[in-house]
Amino acid sequence: MRLRAIFQPDQREFVTMALTEHLARLKEIEAQAQADFTNAPGTKELYDQKVRYFGKQGSFSELMRVMGKLGPEDKPTFGKEVNETKQRLEALYNQQESQLKSQEMATRLAQEALDLSLPGPERSQGSRHPISLVINEVISILSRIGYSVRLGPQIEGDWFNFEALNIPPDHPSRDLQDTFYVDDHHVLRTHTSPVQIHTLLNEIPPLRVLAPGSVFRCDSDVSHSPNFHQIEGMLVDRKVSMADLKGTLSYFVKELFGSSLKVRFRPSFFPFTEPSAEFDCSCPICQGKGCRMCKHSGWVEIGGCGLINPKVLMQAGLDPLEWQGLAFGFGIERMAIIKYGVQDIRLFNENDLRFLRQFE
Repeated sequence: MRLRAIFQPDQREFVTMALTEHLARLKEIEAQAQADFTNAPGTKELYDQKVRYFGKQGSFSELMRVMGKLGPEDKPTFGKEVNETKQRLEALYNQQESQLKSQEMATRLAQEALDLSLPGPERSQGSRHPISLVINEVISILSRIGYSVRLGPQIEGDWFNFEALNIPPDHPSRDLQDTFYVDDHHVLRTHTSPVQIHTLLNEIPPLRVLAPGSVFRCDSDVSHSPNFHQIEGMLVDRKVSMADLKGTLSYFVKELFGSSLKVRFRPSFFPFTEPSAEFDCSCPICQGKGCRMCKHSGWVEIGGCGLINPKVLMQAGLDPLEWQGLAFGFGIERMAIIKYGVQDIRLFNENDLRFLRQFE
């Protein structure tokens, strides 16, 4: 018993010395951690220091393992010091992290800043297609003398596309080689003339009408396309004559191609006009002297025309003794070829930007 009494004070003194050393070690760790947190150059390096002190293998984990070796009287004291030290360091870490994030964001914004004074990247812009340009110009010219636009369906009934225009069932234009048939009673319209019939049935003359749009025929080569565009004009009034037709077309050609050009009429035949004619103008390229465009003839063909056949007026319920009319039509692609000197009609459908940019 005496031996135990002798050694108890020495054991207590050893434990107290151990606590003092551990507290000193805690102070050293805190001082070193404060320095490392404060001197971290970035958030990544700061996080690495956090792992070094607070991670599973970090300094504070080692201190918690030491706590198990302390006496019951010293554990609360040491544990309190460890927790308070850890809280101070975590507060310092959060403060440093916030500052570093703000600095890094400011640096990133400075590096990625846009100079709004510089012009933006150049973007290619589209332009109107040459076919649209010609259609708009034709409409603009003829609207000055009272013509207005009417549109119609591209899939037409057989009666509107043929019979109402005085084209009987045995007419060559009904052949399958020329016409796209949808079924026995409907076709892809082969011309825009059916719009004239729709207009005559639904409106009261006098009328001055233009009908632009797509038409379809079984034909494809350098000068023909299975899908092309036409525009037709119709005037219905009292006492209409060939003089009115010639005056209208002469005015139109001179406005479109130039006042120096001449117009001529050649007799022809169309089922829906009587009399009928083809109308030409002197070549706008060579001014009638002869070139490749006009095949050295000095003239280029524009389209067909004539006075409306009385049978067509009767089909629309009009009395041909009271009402007369004139009609004319031409292909828009042909007009664009003549106006712009295009050699191949297929260029209009290929959407080659090198070709289209010339019309900007």
